[in-house]
Amino acid sequence: MTENIIKLNLSDNLVKAEALFKKHKIGHIPVVNEFKIIGILSYTDLLRVSFVEAVEDEEEKVEATVFNAFSIEQVMVKNVITITPETTIKEAAEILTKSEFHSLPICVEDVLVGIITTTDLIKYFLNQYDECI
Repeated sequence: MTENIIKLNLSDNLVKAEALFKKHKIGHIPVVNEFKIIGILSYTDLLRVSFVEAVEDEEEKVEATVFNAFSIEQVMVKNVITITPETTIKEAAEILTKSEFHSLPICVEDVLVGIITTTDLIKYFLNQYDECI
């Protein structure tokens, strides 16, 4: 579980979201109202609203214009499945294998305390495998 969570608020914009995705090399950012989770934005969600791949300065301006045409609330997933710190690794893996998303926010009474991704699970299982050898 990642505890040092990069978060967005509804007042943030997609340009800021893109910068956070690239700076921290992450694929999912929870959207919060204070500390309560209200949605999650994936890099894939962001790319769906982007019509260009920014390579040159001119294209970056076009991309920023496209991103400013949408709000985080319009693009984020709102009905987020969350788990608790007591959820087992097996249960988290089962949820992710049956779903179309790749991260699970971890909450205590709707307050975001962490996030787990499919990459986190793969790293965990690889570590377990290495310990068995």
